[in-house]
Amino acid sequence: MARLAPVVDRLLEDARSQGADAAEVGCSESDGLNVGIRLGEVETLERNRDRSVAITVYRDGRKGSASTADLSDASLTATVRQALAIAAYTEVDPESGLADREWLATTPQDFDLWHPWDISVEQAIDQAIACEAAGRSVSAEIRNSEGASVATGSGVSLYGNSHGFRGASAGTHHSIGCAFIAGEGELMQREGWYDFRIRGDELEDPESIGRHAAERALSRLNPQSIPTGQYPILFDREMARGLIGHLLGALSGGAQYRKTSFLTDSIGESVLPEWVSLTEDPYRLRGLNSAWFDGDGVATQATDIITDGRVARYLLGTYSARKLGLQSTGNAGGSHNLQISTNANDRNELLSRMGTGVLVTQLMGQGVNGITGDYSRGASGFWVENGEIQYPVDGITIAGNLRDMYARIVGIGADIDHRSQHRIGSILVENMTVAGS
Repeated sequence: MARLAPVVDRLLEDARSQGADAAEVGCSESDGLNVGIRLGEVETLERNRDRSVAITVYRDGRKGSASTADLSDASLTATVRQALAIAAYTEVDPESGLADREWLATTPQDFDLWHPWDISVEQAIDQAIACEAAGRSVSAEIRNSEGASVATGSGVSLYGNSHGFRGASAGTHHSIGCAFIAGEGELMQREGWYDFRIRGDELEDPESIGRHAAERALSRLNPQSIPTGQYPILFDREMARGLIGHLLGALSGGAQYRKTSFLTDSIGESVLPEWVSLTEDPYRLRGLNSAWFDGDGVATQATDIITDGRVARYLLGTYSARKLGLQSTGNAGGSHNLQISTNANDRNELLSRMGTGVLVTQLMGQGVNGITGDYSRGASGFWVENGEIQYPVDGITIAGNLRDMYARIVGIGADIDHRSQHRIGSILVENMTVAGS
């Protein structure tokens, strides 16, 4: 951080002296270790160290950006000159520019995100080998391995602009994961598992991760298809995050001002059941995406996006807010630590409620139309009867419209996934079209 701070000041001063009306600078440095093994042998061993310095300048209503990884005086001066040269050829855009001063964050906060993991290369290799070995020992049906990995990394970033704002952040991330192939020939099935934490000493033990990955692969053997029809769909928590992700995309400022959202001009509209609220909490300690300022330096806020099923606000950065005649919500760069209302303890309770239907654990394809809300994706998972998983299913397509799907949510579990910044559990949708055999 001490190395990056003078770079920000230098670039902003250079931009001013070379004729920019305003400027903003983002600097970051990261490093990490990644060990990959396969069949008990080291396959990859990577150490990385990355640096990025980017400046955006504004002059006469025009904008230009340039970046470098070289911190030499000559390189920094040239980067500013290049950004100004680019700005000279761009169109005038009255909405571009720095965030208004009164929007900028003023209170730095520490979210306890910095926890380097003191692990040697040899220890990382040992943990990866133990993870894979534990999974391979589960069953003779585990015929092959795609390998196991142990990774650790850290990063710091600093943002500053010519309004005088300076904001810094730092964080660490650590993971262990592996994947296996069960069965053979055309009946082979692949699955894996991983854990991801800010603190390395909180990671699930490698052997447990390996066994769970193997069990997931075994559970997918001998899949069947099911008859085409209308069925309840339970989105497993990993798939449920994507379902809510489409909602966030529809409420993003870019989709709103471009009129490319199936929820255009939807403030106050009912989009989820009235018992559901969706809250953003950027100030959560140890939150995977906690931040006191956004990509424009604007203060983040802990507020509802959906309140009692109705749209309370959009997700706006400075530019999209100006395009819409609104105020930034501190979402330049995305959302922070979402949490959704729940009405069930876990997936098992939702399975019981569903009775008969499909538990979706994998989705394929990109069949989601953000303008109309039409949804059609390949899926696999498990057929459920009387609240109990019966057998794996594959080769099906689930289809509907996102507006209808959101309105038909009848259950949301508290089985949140700590590996994600969003605290979203499994989601049960009352009815969808399933194309099977």
